[in-house]
Amino acid sequence: MKSVLTATIAALTLGLAGPALAEYPEKPVSFIVPWPPGDLEDVLTRMIAEDFQNEYGIAAAVVNKPGGGGGPFPGAIDVATAPADGYTIGSFVPAVALIGHEIGIPELAPEKFDPIGIFLTYPFVIATSGNAPYSSMEELAAYAKDNDVVLGHFGDVLTPTQVTKALAANMDFEWAADAAFDALDCNTLASGDADVINTTLQLILPCLDQVKVLVAITGEPIAKIPDTPTIGEVDPTLNIALWNGLFVTKDTPADVRAKIATVAEKTMKSERAQKVAAETGALVYWQNAEESAAVIEADKATLATVGAALE
Repeated sequence: MKSVLTATIAALTLGLAGPALAEYPEKPVSFIVPWPPGDLEDVLTRMIAEDFQNEYGIAAAVVNKPGGGGGPFPGAIDVATAPADGYTIGSFVPAVALIGHEIGIPELAPEKFDPIGIFLTYPFVIATSGNAPYSSMEELAAYAKDNDVVLGHFGDVLTPTQVTKALAANMDFEWAADAAFDALDCNTLASGDADVINTTLQLILPCLDQVKVLVAITGEPIAKIPDTPTIGEVDPTLNIALWNGLFVTKDTPADVRAKIATVAEKTMKSERAQKVAAETGALVYWQNAEESAAVIEADKATLATVGAALE
């Protein structure tokens, strides 16, 4: 009788405990990239997805969404409204985490995301033609006080553009005009469409010996142009860069985050990821969640400084 009672209690206990939770991951995983295919964040996130699939034997794919860096961030909304289970992961630039919750998008407020890690700094630079009568930001500032200098950029909403304009304000000069371009490369400078361009290094690599790179808008020097000062060296109050990282919603379990991070870190240290860095001038690395959170908080403060300079 005692054995029957014991067996009954055991069965009831198992029933109350409910079904065992499946170990993550046990179904397909999506990495949301809110940009079209082909740019650095897309290439590197696809590497992470490929390694994730190989590591866990589960389908993992990049899903490209519209939205980019200036809102309304539909890709970020997809991540924010998905279950907090690690099956929908965002690959985001700073604006999503820094201001997404502040610009009137209900799905993103209050702050929805935590970083898994930051893995890329875009090699944004301020460059001019090789025959320009200035070779540094200081010389440019002096020249622009008496001469018209036109700036080309990828759009006002992007952090590098805002930093470039804030730098001019802090150095007490004004751009005679500025305009957004779809492409900012060697031809832009050669044609005279802009005197100075805020672009990425890989777009001017074919003519690097014919241009002057005045500043790298990165936290660390770019290996291909090691003598070019970073923005923080030129103006410490504007020490900010355009980066990309992996994000999940705040209720995502710690063990799930750890599995994503383990794969991503391994990917960024891989030969093929570092080859992207060598070929483009991008900074490819891995900052863990704690380090990334610190970067985000510092960037929030710097963005406030940028905003004040542009008022």
